[in-house]
Parts: sequence; C-alpha cells; structure tokens
Amino acid sequence: MTTFLTYTILGLVLGSVYSIAASGLVLTYNTSGIFNFAHGAQAMFGTFLYWHCTERWGWPVWLALIVVVGVAGPAMGAALHAAIMRGLRGTADVTKIIVTVAVLLGTVYLAQWIWNPDEAHTVDMFFGAGSKITIAGVVVRYHEIVCLVAAVAIAAGLRVLFTRSRAGVVMRGSVDDPDLLRLNGHDPERAAMLSWALGSTLAVLAGVLIVPISGGGLDANALTLLVIDAFAAAMFGRLRSIPRTFAGAMVLGLAANYVLAYLPSAGTFTGNLRVSLPMIILFTVLVVLPQDRLRGAAIRTRERYRPPTVRSAAVWGLVLVAVVYLYSLLLSDGAVTTFSLGMTFAIIALSLTVLTGYAGELNLAPLAFGAVATVVAFHFGVQGSGLAARTNLQGVLLAVAAAALVGGLVALPALRLRGLYLALATMAFGEFLSNMVLRDTTEHELFGMRFTLFPDGALVVPPLEVGPLDLRDGTTSLMTATVLFALIAVGLAALRGSGYGRRLAAMKDSPAATAMLGQNLVRLKLSVFMISAAIAGLGGVLMSAATGTVAQENFSFVGSLALLMLVVVAGIGYLSGALFGGLMAGVGSAVLVSTFGDLALENEGMATVYRTLGHLVLVGTALVGMGVGRNPSGFVHDLVDGYRAIRTARPLLAGAGALGAVLYVLALTGVIGTWTFALAALCVVMLLPVVGRAYLEEGRGARPVPLELAGVDEPYTDELRVRLDRELGLKGTVHA
Repeated sequence: MTTFLTYTILGLVLGSVYSIAASGLVLTYNTSGIFNFAHGAQAMFGTFLYWHCTERWGWPVWLALIVVVGVAGPAMGAALHAAIMRGLRGTADVTKIIVTVAVLLGTVYLAQWIWNPDEAHTVDMFFGAGSKITIAGVVVRYHEIVCLVAAVAIAAGLRVLFTRSRAGVVMRGSVDDPDLLRLNGHDPERAAMLSWALGSTLAVLAGVLIVPISGGGLDANALTLLVIDAFAAAMFGRLRSIPRTFAGAMVLGLAANYVLAYLPSAGTFTGNLRVSLPMIILFTVLVVLPQDRLRGAAIRTRERYRPPTVRSAAVWGLVLVAVVYLYSLLLSDGAVTTFSLGMTFAIIALSLTVLTGYAGELNLAPLAFGAVATVVAFHFGVQGSGLAARTNLQGVLLAVAAAALVGGLVALPALRLRGLYLALATMAFGEFLSNMVLRDTTEHELFGMRFTLFPDGALVVPPLEVGPLDLRDGTTSLMTATVLFALIAVGLAALRGSGYGRRLAAMKDSPAATAMLGQNLVRLKLSVFMISAAIAGLGGVLMSAATGTVAQENFSFVGSLALLMLVVVAGIGYLSGALFGGLMAGVGSAVLVSTFGDLALENEGMATVYRTLGHLVLVGTALVGMGVGRNPSGFVHDLVDGYRAIRTARPLLAGAGALGAVLYVLALTGVIGTWTFALAALCVVMLLPVVGRAYLEEGRGARPVPLELAGVDEPYTDELRVRLDRELGLKGTVHA
C-alpha cells in the first residue's frame, strides 16, 4: 500500500508540473491561434537562467524566482509576440508551426552557446531535498507540495480568467474575431501579447519545478523534450478547457509512474515505455477525441507556388547532375562523401514536398520513416561481412516498401486529422518510434528466430551494390544520389501536373469542396502518405549507407524539425526548395560549424572569434526560420521570380555564365580555392537578379515610354506630363 501511495504522490506531482506547462500552451493557443512548439525551449532557457542566478551568481532562491519567473519569463513571451508571432496572421498552419519550431531550435542553440553542454548543471529542490514530511507512511518533500499547490492555484486562476474576467474574454476574442474586438475599442494585439507573456511565465515555472523531480540534471535537449510531453495533457482539453487539461495532466503523471512501478523491470522495455507513454497518450487522444468539421470555404493563405512542367524539371535535373559532377571534381574524397550525405537528405526532403507542399498534409517526423527503412535494410538487405559487406538492391526495395507500409499504417488512424492535429500525431509517432524501436537493444525471439532491433544502440549499414554499381566509391555514391534526386523530382513534377496532383492541390485548398465533388479523401490521404514515406525511406537508407554507422541520434525529433524548417524556408512547394533545404539540413550547418572549429584549433589567437562564428551559424539558421512569416513562399520563390523578370537580359545572363566558367577553370587549376569558388558562385547566383533588374531599368529608361502605357508601366513624372501635354496639343503644362 505504501508503494502504491508513494507512486501515486509522485504521479500527482509530475502531473502538476505537466498541468502548469500545458496550461501555458492552452493560454497562448486560445488567444493567438498559434500552437507554440517552442514552449519547452522557453522552459529550458528560463531554467538555465534560474540555475545561473542561484548557482553561478549565488542569489537567494526567492530573488532568482522573482527575476526569472516574474521578469524574464513574461519579457520572453512578450518579445516573441512583438517580434515574430504577430506577423503570422493569414499564413498557413505549416508556416505557423515552422516559425515556432525555429524559435525552439534557436533557443536550444543559444542555450548551448551560453552554457557549455559538456559541463554539469544541476538544480536543487526548493528548501533542499531533505525538507520533507511523512503522510500515511509516504515521504513528501516540500518542493513536491509546492508543485501541487501551484498547479491547483494556476488551473483555478486561469479558469476564472477565461470565464469570469473581462481581460480573459478580450484575450479569447483576439483570435476569434480581432476586427470585431477592435471595433469595440479593444486592442487584440495587446491582449495577445499579454497571453504570450503569461504562457511564457508558466513555461519557465514548469521548467524550474520539473528539473529537480526529474533528477536535477540540466540538459538543453532533454529538458525541451521533457516539457513537450505536456502536449498530451493540453490535447486532453482540446487546447481550450483548463479543467480537462488539468485532469489530463494528472492522468499522464499517474500513468507514467504506475508503469514504472508495476511493469516488469527486466530489459529495456519498461524504461522505453515510460519515456514513450506521453506520446502514446497524445496519439490516442488525437485519434479518439472528436475533430473539427471540414471547412466549407477554400483556405486562402499568403503562400504561392508555381509548379514546374515535366519538361523544365527534366532539363533542370540534367543541369543539376552536370553541375554536381563538375563541382565534385574540385572536392576532396571526404568532401565528396559529405556532399553525398547532403544529397540523401535532399531526397528525404522531397517527401515533404509531395506531402506538405502538394497535399497540404503535415509530417513532423520525416526521419522516422528513414529509420524504419534503415532497420529493415540492416536486417534483410546486408550480405557479407567486414569490408566486403554490402547492402543489396532487394534489401533497399524491401526497406522502401516497409516504410511505405508504415506510412500507410500511421496515416490510417490519422486520416481524420489535419493541420496542427496531424502534425502532433506524426510527432507522437516519431517520438514513439525513437523511444521504443531505436532504443530497443533487447534480444527478441519470433518464429524461432532471435534478433535485436537496434543491437548495441547502433547499426552498421554498408554501401549499396547493384551489379557493377558499387557505392563504396564516394563520387559514385554522390552521383547516384543526385541522379535519384533528379528522377524523383521529375516524377513528382509529372505527378503534380496529373489529375492525381490536381486532386491533391484541391484537397489542400478545400477538403470539403473536394469531398463534395466526389473525390475520395481517404484514398488521397492514404496514397500520398505512402508515397511520401517511401521517398523518405529511400533517402533514409541511402543516408545511413553514406554515414556508415547510425544511431538513435541520426533520426532524432530535433533533426526532423530542422529539416522541415529549412525546407519551408527554401520553399516547400518547390522541388528546388527540397534540394536547398535538404543540403543545408544534412551537411550545410555541420560543415560550416566544423570549418570554424578547425580554424579555431589552428589559430589560437582567433579561436574565440571562430567559435563565435560557429555558434552564430546555428543561431542564424534558426533566425532565418523565424523570418519565414514575412516570406511564407520561401526564398526559392523570390529567386525564381527574380530570374523570370530578367530573362530578357540575355547579354547579362551570358556574361554571368562566362564569369562562372572562368571561376570554375580557376578553381580547377588551383588558382583559387574551392571555398572561394563556391562563395563567389553563390554571390553571382544571388546577386544576378538584382543586377539584372537595374540593367533592365536602365535600358527601359533610355527608350521613351509609349503614350498608351503612361501611368501603367511607368509612374507619372513631370517630364512625362510635359510630353503628354505636348503630344496632345494642350497648352497648359503641369509642374510640380
């Protein structure tokens, strides 16, 4: 009985902290319409600040709480709303999600920059771990009592705020109808800022409370994901009800502790299930609870994409293969292997293009399908041993089929979900897979066969060999991945232009109208999920083979978020967006950080500067993601429009081509380095539209504007008005 009571108390304490964190989520979603994926990162950053004040500066706990929870927490939320979130009105769900994901990643990178992750950081309980009382034989610490009291008080206070106070009604109205709220004399932006400040405060408080009861160790990634477990509690209340959120948090906390107490402790199953339980509950709640009805009107957002024709995709695919081959001649063997790894990430990114860019469905765990395919390829596709080991084609095909099948199985219960709920469901699947499969190092027996899913926590995946094609050679691997990317891209262009692609686009714009026209939404969703999962599976196997040895970290949730964020930044509706986003997520940031790290080791006097630049690369990447709200179509959209505008400036385009050829010859002959060539070529590509517009403007200015186009293509000027008067025979001229 004492054991039961002990785990019950611990469960209630854990549920209390989940309740505080989840209440902050409900608050911000209710008042701004944005689900804050950075909620855990805010909790993490505030907790590190609390540790800094109490441990490094030696402040008393009460003063640190006032400064961190009472000042820094609200300030962080208000600043987020003022700088980023208020600009997200009118954007698609994926854009809103990606911006908060960028905040999450940027906060984690910033915390790892300020507080060295290799150093130990611990947070003690309030009043110390020895301050406790005994109730019915159960020891309860003062810190745990504080958690319980705080959770009840906050739940009651928020309930009163939303239902009994004018401020709460105004905050809810700021998302339902901001224009009507404005007509009644209220400021919806001020109400939304207040909600973000309160939500951030609750996140920080949850972080400070949960770390001591979870062992006391502070880790940026672990704490961020720990608070994300509160997402399940928030979904109990459908992101609207504080009482149901409180009840869900208690159920979550109790279930987690009962699993730990009463399930068999042998092997890794119980521990993995304990970690996975919040995601299992989240997925179950999402699928079981009733969902919003399909909207009858088309969803109009600011995102705009221009799908390519099959012909143009084929031409650009050939150009890509040629450019990659020529560039590979400038690289060392190690750089070619790294480039090949990046191209495999680009293939995985194509799975997001078809699923999210074309069909409007969200997937926050694309790397999870790559993990499924890798596990299958490792167990069924590897032949030989040692240096002679190879992955065969049958294993790769089986892995792709398995990934597609799992994609279909995930899609089946999630078919009734869309938007944010679908994103959370895929996130729950990814975390479940990561915890239950990629951590499973226990030996199993099935039909007389003994096997381990992830032996020793790592899989060795040898290169693929198909007949004379052996991907152990770096250049062969790179060119194979590039050709596969080009072929899949051409296939996706054909798919987008087909009747099936048009049905996907219709489903993206208006599911209700698509269903009313007789289209089978279930079949459409299921098929596009399977296509996307198959592409991600192929990319995952190739990525694992290019890496050689993969572990759980290679398919992490944070990695999937970073990939999705960079693809959206580049343009998730564009095939070229998948190329740029995948390359940047796969190797771009890692190469830049590694380069600055090597420079820091080689130049001790400049070591601080180079390390700072390395951190700035990561934080800067997240900052770019935060700015996607200003350009939700991605920078590829602007780049394509820029080149389309200057297609008549042929002398300039020819000159740029000649300059690129000269730079390449100089790099090939060793006159300039590879980095110099790459940076110069990148500058030419990015600056050419700007220079081209200036060139066309100058040329257009030299020619007189046709009178019928005056005021249409050209603005009215004094000179133009004088000319009009002269041509029309008017005596009076207008002067400024």
